[in-house]
This record gives sequence, structure tokens and C-alpha cells, in this order.
Amino acid sequence: MTTSAELLTDRVLSLPDQLPSEVETKARLHFVDALGVGLAAARVGPVRNLASGSAPGNATGPCSVLGSTGRYSASEAALINGTLIHSVEFDDTHTGSIMHGSSALFPAVLAAAQESGADGKTMLNAFVVGWETIIRMGLAAPGGFQKNGFQGTSIAGTIAGAVAVGRTQGAGRELLLNAVGIAASFSSGNFTFLSEGASSKAAQPGIAAQGAISAIHLARGGVTGATRVFEGSGGFFGLYARDESASERFSASLASLGSEWLITDAAFKEFPCCHYIHPFIEAVGRSTLDISSPDNIDEIRCRVPVGQEAIIALPWEHKQSPTRANEGRWSLPYVVALRLITGGVSIENFEGTPNPDVVELAKRISWEPWSDSGYPERFPAEIEITLRDGSSESITVADVNGNRTRPWGVEQVVGKFTKNAALAGLSDQKRDQILQTFLETANPDIDILSDLATP
Repeated sequence: MTTSAELLTDRVLSLPDQLPSEVETKARLHFVDALGVGLAAARVGPVRNLASGSAPGNATGPCSVLGSTGRYSASEAALINGTLIHSVEFDDTHTGSIMHGSSALFPAVLAAAQESGADGKTMLNAFVVGWETIIRMGLAAPGGFQKNGFQGTSIAGTIAGAVAVGRTQGAGRELLLNAVGIAASFSSGNFTFLSEGASSKAAQPGIAAQGAISAIHLARGGVTGATRVFEGSGGFFGLYARDESASERFSASLASLGSEWLITDAAFKEFPCCHYIHPFIEAVGRSTLDISSPDNIDEIRCRVPVGQEAIIALPWEHKQSPTRANEGRWSLPYVVALRLITGGVSIENFEGTPNPDVVELAKRISWEPWSDSGYPERFPAEIEITLRDGSSESITVADVNGNRTRPWGVEQVVGKFTKNAALAGLSDQKRDQILQTFLETANPDIDILSDLATP
């Protein structure tokens, strides 16, 4: 009987080198988006000193790190770049699978290409293959990894990343199949960070990217991987999603790999915080009531899609008054109050200690579960604002901006990249060179990414 790992490997190796134009355009936009987020994080994010605090780069290393002049091994570069990209919660999401594909796959394919000398077109093709894999893994057990305390991106990212790295470096069937089996040994990443607002979540996609590189290296060295890595109670889905039947759904989904391109449904992020909270930020912005002064507000009640509450709502009292500002990225009441107090939500809002005015307003925000919201296919929000004068208003946002029902185009992605490039201190010339290279050049020259040190 053919296993899921064998089906995945064979489908990946049979994919054409030429992507449909719509798919290639979307992949380039996601690649550029991840690059901008990582560059901004290297300058102003919570782990901005990561490169200087890790093993030092050297002149002989083949790979670059965002915001650094050093040269690193593929493994180290993948770890650092993935951590930077995810550290400000500004990286993309495929909502149905709940996967932050680019934070794990961008660093993996960039390091793999720089290590092997692969060209930009090959790298982007592999980036898409990784996205198609990670989405299908998530859709096979929707919400299952999160329900059991794991971050799906880091759990599935090792395997999807290994597929992408292998594709970048021209791996054959035996090597790639072994790498898939090996990669599952690197799968890790849980949500314990939520209890203290620790920044360890940022490292999880980086660890996945590093594991992907390592899986290929180990396979080349003769280490073998189990071909039944997905099946059974001890297999990938049985362990992490507690759902053995998910391996069958994953296998069935592979039949469309190469004909149905799921990356085109992936969503871009408008704000640097948990994606679940974004539609609530928008809902507040749609209000027609006089909420210009927090003193006017008596209560805001939020309906939270069932399945999101453990991340953005529990325990509510702690979410209303987080210990660190960085912890606020995953707090529904804190971010909603932040939007009302400051008029926006930016990377700088999550540094240092929580804003006391934001905390005070957050204590007037409450929540209730929403069972038929349409999550996870959509990320919706519903709020009711009541003012002290008794007037009230209910606002519903059916889906988050940037998702497949409300897709972003080139202009919006370029606009976001431009703002992040400014935060990173990139010159206008360097910014425009990057955009021209990755959005307009048929075969992007990845040497432009060899030195992206920020001031």
C-alpha cells in the first residue's frame, strides 16, 4: 500500500517547473511580504539582536541573515530568519489550515538556494511546493494541532520545509522520501508561551526551517526516515492532532497537488498581532458612534469564534491586563482597547510594559463564544459597543481583510513592504531594486538578498 509520504514525494517530483501565472504572482507577493516583515523585525522587533547573539557569521558561510552583514550556515540562517519573520506577528496566514506558511518556508528555501547555488525561479517554485504541502497538512486536521496545544506552522513546517528544500536543491526520490520521514523528528512548537507572553513562539517557524535544512542534510548523509511517518496512532497526525484518519484525508488531498493551487487563498496581514484579532480591529474602526474618547464607552462585547478562545480570550482577566506589552499581541481586549486609545496598531505598540490607559479600557471589554462563526475558513468578528449615554451598535466583519474573500493585490502588498522597508532603514533605491527583482524579473537574482544589513 502506498503511504502518504510516498504519495507526497511522487507528486512533488512530478510538478512542472513552470507555474501558472496567477500562482507565480501570488508566490512572489508572499515572498516579498515575508522579506519586508523580517527586515522590519531585524530593526525594531522584539528579537532584533538575535543575529548578534547567535553563533557569529563568517566570511565563508554561504547564507545571509536579514539585517546582518554576517555569513552563516544554511541551518543557522534558516533559524534566525524564520524567527525574525514570525517575531512581530505580521506574517501571512492560510486561514482554513491556520498555517503561517512564509515564516517557515521563506527562510528554508532562501538558505537552501544560497547553499546550493539554485536560481531565483527554482527557489520560488520550491516555495510554492512547500506552501501547497503545509496547507494540505493543516486542512487534513483543521484546528486539530491548535486544539492539542501545538502551533501547526512549526509542527507541519519541518515536513513542508524539507519538501521545499529538497525541491530547491534537486533532490531525487529516495533522498526526498527519507527527508520527509526524518523531518517529522524535528516537529515541535507549543502554545505554553501564552501563559507568560514569552517570545519563544517567534522561534518556532525558525526551528521548523532549520529542521527542514537538517532533514535534507541527514538524508544526504545516509540517515533514513520511516515511510509510514503520517499513518497510525504514533504517526504525525495521530500524535499532534490526535486524529489518525487525517492521514487519509491528507493522502486524498495530494491528488490535486499541481492542479489546484491553494497558495492563492493565503491571506496577508494588515496588523502586527494575532490574525484572529484583525477583524475586531476593523469592526471598531467601522463604528458610527462617538468613541473618540474612551470615557464615552461603557462596554464592548466581543463574540469570539469557538476555537480561537484559548489563544485570544483565556484567561480573560489576564488578557485584559497582560504582564508585558509583547503579550498583548495575542490579547483581544488589549488590542481592541489599543486601537481605541492610539488610533492604530503598530509594531512599536508591543514594546516594554503595557499601556495603562489601554489596560483600563480593556477592563470594560467582555466576550462570549460564537459557535457558528464560519471559523477557520473565515476569520470573522462581531462586536457590540454600548456608550455611557445608553446608545449602542452591533458591528459584524464577515472575514478578515486580506483573506481569499477580500484578497489583496500588488498595490496593497507593495504598500506594506514599503512601510516595513522604511522601518528597516532601507534606502529607496534598495527597496525599489528588491521590488523590481522579485515582482518583475522572470528569474530573480537572489544575490540582492546577500547583504540586507539595516542601519
